[in-house]
Amino acid sequence: MSAELPLLRNGQRLPLREVPELPIREFREAILRRIHEGDRLACLCADFDLRLVAVLAEDAGQALRVLSTKLDAPRYPALTPDCPQAHLFEREIAEQTGIVPEGHPWLKPVRFHLPWNGASDPWQRDGALVPGVMDFFRVEGEEVHEVAVGPVHAGVIEPGHFRFQCHGERVFHLEIALGYQHRGVEKALLGGPHPLSLKQAETACGDSSIAHAWAYCRLLEGLADVQVPARVDLVRGVALELERVANHVGDLGALSGDVGFLPTASFCGRIRGDWLNLSAEGCGSRLGRDWLRPGGLRQELEPALAARMRPRLEHAWADTKDAVELLWGAASVMIRFEAAGRVDPDRAREIGLVGVPARASGLGRDVRHDHPFGPYGTRPIPVAQAESGNVHSRAWVRWVEVGESTRFLSTALASLAESEAAPKAAPLPPLAPEHLCVSLTEGWRGEVLHLAWTDAQGRFARYKIVDPSFHNWFGLALALRGEQVSDFPLCNKSFNLSYCGHDL
Repeated sequence: MSAELPLLRNGQRLPLREVPELPIREFREAILRRIHEGDRLACLCADFDLRLVAVLAEDAGQALRVLSTKLDAPRYPALTPDCPQAHLFEREIAEQTGIVPEGHPWLKPVRFHLPWNGASDPWQRDGALVPGVMDFFRVEGEEVHEVAVGPVHAGVIEPGHFRFQCHGERVFHLEIALGYQHRGVEKALLGGPHPLSLKQAETACGDSSIAHAWAYCRLLEGLADVQVPARVDLVRGVALELERVANHVGDLGALSGDVGFLPTASFCGRIRGDWLNLSAEGCGSRLGRDWLRPGGLRQELEPALAARMRPRLEHAWADTKDAVELLWGAASVMIRFEAAGRVDPDRAREIGLVGVPARASGLGRDVRHDHPFGPYGTRPIPVAQAESGNVHSRAWVRWVEVGESTRFLSTALASLAESEAAPKAAPLPPLAPEHLCVSLTEGWRGEVLHLAWTDAQGRFARYKIVDPSFHNWFGLALALRGEQVSDFPLCNKSFNLSYCGHDL
């Protein structure tokens, strides 16, 4: 069966007629076989014409596989009992399209839409209500109690609800309910690309603007069969690594604050601003907004500007190193970090973790290495890994990545300072009609996926975004099992997942 599934590279387009359309039984078998052989489920989505589309990532072979099935009725045998990686995708499919994955163990809406009415109500099965809007998993037993947090939180944090099933302080189960905002980003992208499409993709997750903007740009460039100059890719790499370092430094400071270690917490709060200001120096925005555009850049890094940025980079790295090394030398911090929030490698692989949590559990998953894009094919960045899968491992992976990204930035800025600026890019040609493309980037949280296919006019017939948080929220729930309720803030910050990136 695997020979029948065409292999794609990251950002490569494929005519829709070449996407295998299998009967549902063979579709399931093909996915399960590939998962058993080491692939992972990068995306599973549906359209309103009862079509399911799956994207499988073969990281070892730097390849992607796309397959589809056309259902005869709005129901099919669920993948989740045999492939836990599919559990949230299948809940989303049922919510968005009414296609019911029969046999799903917990078919609850992902984004808290109200239950549908009528005979075709997917939340009714044989007269019984499937878990709906306000249903939560319950643990029964003497002295078992619930602790509910949110969805309204202190300060400016976005809405999210966390419900703990506990015995005393010990957590048996954590259920996470998100999706209170109903942002509609994917729906807004349909029929595009529109003048606002880049902005909508770029702000799918605001603190990962470069990662999502680059995924969008590469998707359009793939559908238009356009290659950007190497210098453009290098500038994009600088933008992405600045975004990564700024957020990792902020997280290391926040983790320090959660265990009451104030020196690193206060220093990193300031130093993060230095990294953000380097992005502002490059494009005028601390979050990297409007830096990238399909086919090129909105703002080049002129040689003189790249040369001016190098001393500031070295100064920011020196300050970062001084601040974070205090953290690793504090025994009280290490005891807290090492005792909390473990996700073992088998569970991490089973549920499909990506990014920092995956690498902290011993899984070497990094799009920059597994599906190289931009400059990373010729300027590889080593994959940072740890084995314990606990808070310490997630913090350590961030720290190693800060160092590797800084080295990349130093050499990239030196190259940009010594070469001529790229000419202004021409507008992209029209997108290929009735083609599909999958674009992956490695954001600071992990794998960002943009999938789209075009209609006969070359417009987006379907646009799907998978933020790394979509893969990783359940990992946080697993990290809390058997832990103390008081460990939740620390574990939560060690994942630092996105609410808005989940709510598309």
